[in-house]
Amino acid sequence: MTHSPTPEQPANANHGTLFLIPVALGATPWQSFLPAQAQATAANLHHFVVETARAARAHLKQLDYPHPLRDTDIRELPPDPVKARDTDFDTLLAPALEGRDMGLMSDAGCPAVADPGARLVARAHALGLRVAPLVGPSSILLGLMGSGLNGQSFAFHGYLPVNETERDSALRALEDESRKLGRTQIFIETPYRNERMFDALLKTLKPETRLCLACELSTPSEAILTRSVHQWKKAERPSLAKRPTLFLLLA
Repeated sequence: MTHSPTPEQPANANHGTLFLIPVALGATPWQSFLPAQAQATAANLHHFVVETARAARAHLKQLDYPHPLRDTDIRELPPDPVKARDTDFDTLLAPALEGRDMGLMSDAGCPAVADPGARLVARAHALGLRVAPLVGPSSILLGLMGSGLNGQSFAFHGYLPVNETERDSALRALEDESRKLGRTQIFIETPYRNERMFDALLKTLKPETRLCLACELSTPSEAILTRSVHQWKKAERPSLAKRPTLFLLLA
């Protein structure tokens, strides 16, 4: 049985390191979104835990990974990390427990941020592994940086309910909280439902609430636009269909 270290116990020097490797948010050369040192670190690894193997192989090619992918150990996270057991993560982390460095990659952006990899990172800490996050693109931070909204207080809510009544209720609750706390509210939608979300925002939010649409961040098609709901209703409608988009509002 593996015994978890106490919080004060340092990482075991005989263990490998779990590197958290950010990946592209779109079809962008790695030099545009990743420091050279982070790319070099990823290129030297032979063991990875990933969200989906197919996406991971594409990302490694994008990073100019020099080793044959067929010989690279790529392990997928459990389909439902919330229901997974600690032993499932221990198996994934076996190379690091045996002294070899590993990488964790999401399907897009930063691993473990709005991402199922967080459970793996938590287990790595419990096992006394060193966890090393690398610098790279996060759509949440990029969108917040470019929005002009409050960067001192903000919250990310992931996906809102699909049901229209529940979605509109959630939007009103987020707007009310934003007004009371001065908090920027951030959320995403499945790209093919972006247009419906935009319609709901214009219908539900108050005219003075500021709304930012951050589309295809860090790619050549990037667009970040912030206007009040009143101004959005008068402006030319943006094209959002099938474009990865981050929604940010501040009441």
